[in-house]
Amino acid sequence: MTTLRRPQVAVLGSAEPGSRAYVLAEEAGALLAKHRVTLVSGCGSPATRVAAESALAAGGTVLSIVPPSEMPALDWPATVVVPCGMGDARNLLMALAGDACLVIGGRAGTISEVCLAWLHKKPLLPLIGHGGWSDQLPNNPPDERGNSRILPWSNGEELESQLQFLGLIRP
Repeated sequence: MTTLRRPQVAVLGSAEPGSRAYVLAEEAGALLAKHRVTLVSGCGSPATRVAAESALAAGGTVLSIVPPSEMPALDWPATVVVPCGMGDARNLLMALAGDACLVIGGRAGTISEVCLAWLHKKPLLPLIGHGGWSDQLPNNPPDERGNSRILPWSNGEELESQLQFLGLIRP
């Protein structure tokens, strides 16, 4: 029997609980699980953590790349945990671990991951209309090279359509 690797999408960014971006992060996690896409997350921000929790609740797989060199508690929202102990260099692992990077809001760490993903030609899926770095990406890419696609979304249906366009999920 041949087993094929499932697509992987890294979830980057941050959003506060109760915000619309946080709700959309939760919906994105469930959507990825529904389509058997492995969610890659550090689970360090409320948005990335809720996406992971939602994916797990929907029966999905979550790979968590965590900053410390020690394993997190057993209730950490992940199927597989990789403690990397690399400090900010972990951002490169996050950028490379996905076939695409879903960007929700974000602060300095997020733009670092986005720039690394851009340099390595990973498609970027920024959530728009809810603040943070992701709002700026469609009109303000990291540089002029056009290294990767920037495919914005503002709701679950648009995210699903963008994932189909990339060939990561089927209609």
